[in-house]
Amino acid sequence: MPGTDHAWGPAEISGNAIRDLAALCKHEMLPWDEWGRMTAAYEGTTGPDYDRLIDEVAIASSTDDPSALARLYAHEDLMVPDHMVV
Repeated sequence: MPGTDHAWGPAEISGNAIRDLAALCKHEMLPWDEWGRMTAAYEGTTGPDYDRLIDEVAIASSTDDPSALARLYAHEDLMVPDHMVV
C-alpha cells in the first residue's frame, strides 16, 4: 500500500505497543501518529535501552495494573505530547 513502506518490522511493533499504552491510558491515537522516539525507531537509530523500555510496555500492557501503566505512560518517550491531545 502506498505510503506505508516503513510500517513493518520491529519499529512498527514498538510503535503499536506505545500507541496501545496510550489507549490504555485513555489517549487513543491514530495508527500513523508518532511521538517520542518512535521516529528514531523507524530510522533504526534506537538501541537496547529503547528495546528494554518497549519490553516493559508490553509486560505492563498485559497485566491488570493501572499504576504500572500510569508509571510507564509518564515516561518522556511514551507520553503523548500535549499538542497531540485533543
